[in-house]
Amino acid sequence: MTTTEYDLIVIGAGAIGENVADRAVQGGLRTALIESELVGGECSYWACMPSKALLRSGSVLRSAQSVEGAKEAVTGDIDVSAVLNRRNSFTKDWKDDSQADWVSSAGIDLIRGHARFIGRKRIEVTGADGTTTTYSAKHAITVSTGSAALLPDIPGLAQSRPWTSREATSAQSIPSRLAIIGGGVVAVEMATAYASLGAVVTLLVRGALLDSMEPFAGELVGSSLADLGVTLKLHTSPTSVERLAGGDVVVHLDDGSTVTSDELLVATGRTPRTDDLGLETIGLTPGDWLTVDDTLRVVDDSGQPFDGGWLYATGDVNHRALLTHQGKYQARAAGDVIAARADGREVFDEPWGAHVATADHRAVPQVTFSDPEVASVGLTAAAAEKAGYRTRVVDYEIGNVAGASVHADGYTGTARMVVDEDRRVVLGVTFVGPDVGEMLHAATIAVSAEVPIDRLWHAVPAYPTMNEIWLRLLETYGRPVGA
Repeated sequence: MTTTEYDLIVIGAGAIGENVADRAVQGGLRTALIESELVGGECSYWACMPSKALLRSGSVLRSAQSVEGAKEAVTGDIDVSAVLNRRNSFTKDWKDDSQADWVSSAGIDLIRGHARFIGRKRIEVTGADGTTTTYSAKHAITVSTGSAALLPDIPGLAQSRPWTSREATSAQSIPSRLAIIGGGVVAVEMATAYASLGAVVTLLVRGALLDSMEPFAGELVGSSLADLGVTLKLHTSPTSVERLAGGDVVVHLDDGSTVTSDELLVATGRTPRTDDLGLETIGLTPGDWLTVDDTLRVVDDSGQPFDGGWLYATGDVNHRALLTHQGKYQARAAGDVIAARADGREVFDEPWGAHVATADHRAVPQVTFSDPEVASVGLTAAAAEKAGYRTRVVDYEIGNVAGASVHADGYTGTARMVVDEDRRVVLGVTFVGPDVGEMLHAATIAVSAEVPIDRLWHAVPAYPTMNEIWLRLLETYGRPVGA
């Protein structure tokens, strides 16, 4: 059997795998990119882009309805068919020709099929026709296979044919009734989207809404969801699920009540796509997350590079930060460091160096496209306290900023800044309010660059924009000593 050798093999041609391969090719490596589904991956077809397309029309409509003079012009209902068609356009009707063309134009060899390890630096790819081909890597293999929806162990759930985020973002019609199990980002966004598109939505949340974020985020989003007609059942858990002969799904809850819907969406977490990669052939456990160091090399239980350091993992599969933009950040570092190591060049692996993903630890930005939006970066107040920082927490109502009052009548939103009092730098920022996602990058720069509070006073926000929230937060914190 002939074995084709590449310098680097990347398993998974989603956004993260594409970026690893692209950086490696630019670094001079002959690179193969292997994909078993659609080139572009989860984000392009079943997550980031289609979900935001589903959300956008309702958001625009509510924005118009929040401004006098514009709301009088809104005389019709949302066009569900048009929303779904627009969503379909973003996925190219689930065809990947354009993304495959980009891969080719970038000088990357695209191999279609399912990859499994068969030994050290060796994989076997099974094509759609069942034929198998063996490939080997001279320098490295990177696993960028992402994650899949986690189905909790609830009696009857799997048999009830539930939706996951894939079905929710690709549906071609809107069910009259939708029940959602979960209270995180996917659950909140899909509750917002489907309620906007006319479904009667019930959200079943084991604890609090968005409980990994600042408490006011879940409170403001929950209030808005209720205004949209969503029924919130907090601090409740399903005990069993059944799909009736007529098609209805019935969820039995631990308080003795039931919820009946046409479809049931499960949004309770993610699991790594490593169960069918042949990891057992190289001494790893199928179904496990792949733990990595800051240069994205897979490490063993002692924290040392696995088997000499030829195996890398980027994106969701390493469980560092399950966000597309953070995975792409990792991918750029990984592609560059693989090329540097292959060429014998210097590796810059100190914190914030060119070949590490330092931001994963303390400077991860995230936007939840609910209504209102939640935009955050860095540590929450609770996380900072748990990490041992001596902090001061500063809150300010965004609606009191002049730019917000122009942006929407009766603007409601909250900002929080968490400050490390010993170093006088910002550890975390959270904005909750309409359209705050576009304000987040300034906070990301402040947190990642550890800009001193005293220097932030010299970053003057334009008036009257909502970015003047920075001035109000600083004023609430207090002027520098000697001012």
